Amino acid sequence: QCDWTSDVCSSDLYCDPRRPCTYLVGVGNHRRWEISINPGEDPQQVTSDGAVWRLLSRWLEPDEARLWRQASYRFHALVATEWRKGRVFLAGDAAHQQPPFIGQGMCQGLRDVANLAWKLEAVLGGRAGAGLLDTYGSERSRHVRELTTRLKGIGAIIGERDDEKARMRDARLLAQGGGVVRTTPRQDIIPKLEAGLITETPAAGTIFPQPWIVEEEGRRVRFDALAGHGWRLVLDAERAPPSPDTPDWIRVMRVGQGGLVEADGVLRGWFGRHGVWAALVRPDHYVCATFGEAGILTRELKGLRDRLTS
Repeated sequence: QCDWTSDVCSSDLYCDPRRPCTYLVGVGNHRRWEISINPGEDPQQVTSDGAVWRLLSRWLEPDEARLWRQASYRFHALVATEWRKGRVFLAGDAAHQQPPFIGQGMCQGLRDVANLAWKLEAVLGGRAGAGLLDTYGSERSRHVRELTTRLKGIGAIIGERDDEKARMRDARLLAQGGGVVRTTPRQDIIPKLEAGLITETPAAGTIFPQPWIVEEEGRRVRFDALAGHGWRLVLDAERAPPSPDTPDWIRVMRVGQGGLVEADGVLRGWFGRHGVWAALVRPDHYVCATFGEAGILTRELKGLRDRLTS
């Protein structure tokens, strides 16, 4: 059994050669199972109420839950070769199909839209050149291909049907976990952006952290609720210059001494781990670049304007 978790749900992956399956704890009382159909079984018959309850008997009985939906399907791993044709852009299921492991199908579609929306808005609003739209396909295609490859690897771990190979797999996973089944945060599986509108600096291409901020009345709010949806330059107030030269379309946010107050020190630790005191964050919350020198920050901000308007 392998575990993957996220903020809203957890999943147990049962690596049973006789019948691999996944059990997901969803929001509230919602539960989902994905159970392999064995050779010789009728896909239609397997989804009948009686057959489904027999498959679920290791977890619960019919009087403990209500079946909401059952279906048999074959999944695919597909990625489009072209994401843009003139004024037409592909996103979501039109651009890719994901294996079901760790539930990334809709997540990938949301990443597509988050990536494309701010770029379209900037170009249509005259704040960026049309070339910015070309970064949509280069960023998302590479990211989707890398994550799809990782998902296929997870599927191969779960779906091993050979008993001897399964025992070898189990021994390897247990050794990696120090003799116990380790929980892996889902975020650790998601790759970073490797191409497009990012600069090769520490943590560039990753999602910027989302800490709790404590307001004057003691109320806790998420950082993104304060940051909004535009470009922002986030500074470690204890180490950053007092007033970096920034264009008016980039919001400067100081965290720490004299600035926003963190509840748990998430950003302080993040800046420290990467050895930087500033992060330039895109409207889709990806880190465009990080900085530890004032001169490099000034040059990058000027270069960014040129890249956006070209």
